[in-house]
Amino acid sequence: MEDLALFALRLVVGVLFIGHGAQKLFGWFGGYGLKGTAGWLESIGVKPGNLFAVVAGLSEALGGLLLVIGFALPVAAVLLGSAMVVAIVKVTGANGLWITSNGFEYNLVLLVVVVTLAFTGAGRIALGA
Repeated sequence: MEDLALFALRLVVGVLFIGHGAQKLFGWFGGYGLKGTAGWLESIGVKPGNLFAVVAGLSEALGGLLLVIGFALPVAAVLLGSAMVVAIVKVTGANGLWITSNGFEYNLVLLVVVVTLAFTGAGRIALGA
């Protein structure tokens, strides 16, 4: 049962991260694509926006894929965890904890999930098993 639970957690969180990466990279799922993401990043002081839009999108897409397939979870945790730390520091942190005030609650939960998976491992339903 533990292996199935780890797979379910990796699948849901990984697919959602892939979606967020695709929003940034391609404008899919209601995202703004590279140009829009770059402009937004520059507006919050992250420069050069184009470079960091690609880095953020690839980090989320690749990290999410690694979670889904259950391979190199420490690498996935670095990619996804760093994206969440940047989101907290640059976007949501100043708003407090709760998401109802655009706070960092959601980013913190995702950060803890990916770091925990890096330490627990992917389980037996994984490419890296």
